[in-house]
Amino acid sequence: MQQQPTAVSTRQAPETASGDSVQVVPLRHPVRNAIAVVIVILAASAALNVATNQRYHWDVVVSFLFSPQILTGAALTLMLTVVSMTVGISLGTVLAIMRLSTNPILHTLSRAYIWFFRGTPLLVQLIFWYNIAALYPVIALGLPFGGPSLVIGSANVLISPLGAALLGLALNEAAYMAEIIRSGINSVDKGQYDAARALGMNRAKLMTRVVLPQAMRVVLPPTGNQVISMLKGTSLVSVLAISDLLYSAQIIYSNNYQTIPLLIVASLWYLLMTTVLSFFQTKLERRYGRGFDTATRRVLRPKRRKA
Repeated sequence: MQQQPTAVSTRQAPETASGDSVQVVPLRHPVRNAIAVVIVILAASAALNVATNQRYHWDVVVSFLFSPQILTGAALTLMLTVVSMTVGISLGTVLAIMRLSTNPILHTLSRAYIWFFRGTPLLVQLIFWYNIAALYPVIALGLPFGGPSLVIGSANVLISPLGAALLGLALNEAAYMAEIIRSGINSVDKGQYDAARALGMNRAKLMTRVVLPQAMRVVLPPTGNQVISMLKGTSLVSVLAISDLLYSAQIIYSNNYQTIPLLIVASLWYLLMTTVLSFFQTKLERRYGRGFDTATRRVLRPKRRKA
């Protein structure tokens, strides 16, 4: 005997005691569909307005999109991001290990560093490093308390605007990465430490072969956000007259007064670079999240049986 259709939300057709399958009728959402249609219409209207508004000067945008000055600025922005993040992650790892150390001096030094660099604005730090020669005209290495020292050179020569920008970005980023890496290390189960020690591993091998690879699953998502934030945060170095992407656009529109089109050019390049970085972030998260992240698993839908 065929049963009447029943409105249930389950995907798989349940079977009755006699073995006959029940026809599944999906729930209807008229309000949700109506809202979706309205949103699509509004989005299409906004996109059409932007595309057809002559005041955007799309011809100027196209003419400067691959300008050599813009491309050079984009390359410098990428270089600042890569170098600053590399130094920030390396120094942040050391600071995280120091923060977790049982040595009170190392622990206190790490906390003080993180407190200072997270507590002051990045723009202030960049300007500080740019003017470091006012405090230390000559950079030298030597013993403290008036001991012998080796003069390396003038601060104005050694710390150029680009060097000040790299110092400010990298040192600031290390403070944030230290906290991210520390949370990743704390997420590793304590039993992993006991198992590694039972195998005779010293502390260095335990960290590099057991703890840090497992901490990557927790560290990667916020690190990806930090990379994207760093990419956009490099625009702050324009205050140091460094020809990054934004500053290159500013130089051009200060001459031709096409402010909005040049800002659109810079925004398009920032969007392209963040999209590429987000793609690689997703790949890395899937690689290190295998076996843990249930959201990335491929869910196979059960086949529907014919009624």
